[in-house]
Amino acid sequence: MFLKAYGTSKTTRYTFSEVKKATRRFKDKLGHGGFGSVYKGQLTNGVPVAVKMLENLKGDGQEFINEVSTIGRIHHANVVRLLGFCSEGTRRALIYQFMTKGSLDSYIFAHESDICRELLAPNKMLEIASGIARGIEYLHQGCNQRILHFDIKPHNILLDDSFTPKISDFGLAKLCAREHSIVILTAARGTMGYIAPELYSRNFGRISNKSDVYSFGMLVLEMVSGRRNSDPWIENQNEVYIPEWIYQKINMEQDLELTREMAQDEKEVVRKLAIVALWCIQWNPQNRPAIPKVLNMLTGSLMDLTMPPKPFVSSPGHLMPRI
Repeated sequence: MFLKAYGTSKTTRYTFSEVKKATRRFKDKLGHGGFGSVYKGQLTNGVPVAVKMLENLKGDGQEFINEVSTIGRIHHANVVRLLGFCSEGTRRALIYQFMTKGSLDSYIFAHESDICRELLAPNKMLEIASGIARGIEYLHQGCNQRILHFDIKPHNILLDDSFTPKISDFGLAKLCAREHSIVILTAARGTMGYIAPELYSRNFGRISNKSDVYSFGMLVLEMVSGRRNSDPWIENQNEVYIPEWIYQKINMEQDLELTREMAQDEKEVVRKLAIVALWCIQWNPQNRPAIPKVLNMLTGSLMDLTMPPKPFVSSPGHLMPRI
């Protein structure tokens, strides 16, 4: 029913034999995840592509429908392009523009290579964070329907030749009318560590576009620290909750100790990124800035930023890491 209603006027629909030909019978595997596998390919017009073969699909194929119906209709510099799809029998494939530099998480959490150090230079981090924020702003405000992503995280940010960030993976996305920002979900969706508190419990507030702001804030804190944030709900309190460590450093006006020497202007960029991110992860959604405000904060002066309230519940068992 979806495919019939979707029609042929939008994203190109490919046959499975065309997908096999484009990937040379799935010869070059780029990666694998819970959704299935991704292969490098090339369309008949010579355009390089990444082909995601969906496996282990649950329910009625809603994640596949979400991806095609949302990303298939939109074009933005900071959102990955969906060039086509395949739905033939039980086979489902999504065909994207190929991102030569892979995903952001492979650079954030690997400090050894020169390219990682170059990418994680403070000004480059600011460029990437601003690009992601512009992509989210477009999803929230630039489309006919508001698109809430619900899975913003480094793994879902792809990078092109120029390290321009592009938001990908819309399998958990939800559409709502532009005049509405509050949505109703039957279950939490997203990835542990990036899920806003209100998706765990309505006691924290209502689910809205501010839920993506929270995930964005966690992503930026990981860029700043170069470390994965530990979930605040963890039972093992010996694990470090990175947002708490960053908050204490910023609040005491101490420099964040990164993996490279920094000039004063670079230290200020890192401090600005950290303060903006700490505003974004406020547990009360009403205290988080909307994404246009986030962009203003990122492009504005550090002097104009105020320190946010403590954005988490402190636990005496959380330890300060040796970094």
